[in-house]
This record gives sequence, C-alpha cells and structure tokens, in this order.
Amino acid sequence: MKTRKIKGRTVFVVEDDRKISGILEDYLRSAGHEPRSFYDGRSVVDAVRSEEPAAVILDIMLPASDGLTICRKLREFSAVPVLMLTAKVEEIDKISGLAFGADDYVTKPFSAQEVIARVNAMIRRAEGRITNNPAGHVYLVDEAGQRVAWHGEWLDLSPSEFRILAAMMKRPGQVFSRDQLLDALGDHALDSGDRAIDSHIKNIRRKIVAVDHKARCIASVYGSGYRFEPD
Repeated sequence: MKTRKIKGRTVFVVEDDRKISGILEDYLRSAGHEPRSFYDGRSVVDAVRSEEPAAVILDIMLPASDGLTICRKLREFSAVPVLMLTAKVEEIDKISGLAFGADDYVTKPFSAQEVIARVNAMIRRAEGRITNNPAGHVYLVDEAGQRVAWHGEWLDLSPSEFRILAAMMKRPGQVFSRDQLLDALGDHALDSGDRAIDSHIKNIRRKIVAVDHKARCIASVYGSGYRFEPD
C-alpha cells in the first residue's frame, strides 16, 4: 500500500451549489483553513486517498455520486472527519448519514458559522485521536484510525502489527515481554504465540526502515522481550 503524507488543515468542500460552496470557502479561510472545493462526487474519494484532508464537508445530494455512497467508500480506508449537509429533514436521512460513517450533520438552510464551528470541533476530536507524540519525536499514533505515521508517512501495518507497535509507543523505554505483547493483541492473539510476536516485530521493523533507513527504534532485550526507543 502506498504511504500518504500527512496534510495540514485542508478541508474538502463537496457541494454542487457554487454559491454555498463559495460561502463555506470564505468562512473556512477566515478560520485559518485551506478549502478545496468539489462540485460533484466523481473525484472526491481518490482525492482523499491521495491527499488526506483535515475534514470533509459533504453534501448528500450530488451529481455523479451521492454523499452517502461517497461517505461509505471513504470509510473503507479513511477515518477523516465527515460533516454531511442535507436539505432533507426526515430522521431516517440523518440516521443514514451517521450509519454510513459521517461524524456530524447539518440540515439546510444552515448558518455558515455553525458549520465551521462543527468542523473545528470534528478536527479537534480527530486530533485528539493522535496520541503519544512527545516533542521532538517523529511518530504519531492514530488510535481511531488504527494507524501509525513515521516521519509523516502512514505505515502499512496489519491490525496485529498496529496493536503491538501502538502499545509500545505509548510507553517508550519500557521493556515488553512477549506475553504482554500478546495481551495487546486482544482477540487477534487467539492463534498467536511467542514466535508470532517475533514475526510481527520483524515486519514492523522492516516497514519502519522502509520509510527511515536509519531507524533502529525497536530493541531486543535478551531474555525479556522488546523495547521501543524512538530517539
């Protein structure tokens, strides 16, 4: 899987009404964001895949592809915060949006200030998902998205590899026994053992080195286990 650079506060606005899109762009810029507008649903998914934004404002009714379908496709690979815009007021439409993976919704007509406030809240929550990044360290752990970034690139980790690496990154310098790392796997540990942990560690090291060839951040501790040393 190709790694993606972590982007700043770019916000995608997916809205076919250019007047509404323009208003949202102005308010987003005033709030310090960098808006990028899409007027139909054809290229949004690929754009998110190649340039992960800080959030997506997504209208339900769009040409080419509706917002619910787009949201469902995004959730197949991304945890990007999604705010849905809809002119529909029926409860089932709101529930559908949330069920398809939206984080929040606003019903038209709306206050642009409210939309920006909700977008800012989503971004704050999303940033709160990224944990254990002490000053000067080069890694980010995204708990909700179950992914780890190293030097600004998302590592191509399996679910088991993510759980092991995330557990170690939360306590840098601590020695983890193989049993402790098995515990970190939870349900994924049912068919795993000591040798499986060693294999996972080998794969994690290889994937980090693929991004940073100088990295030697997971040390083997003879007779005890492994220790994460970010520096």
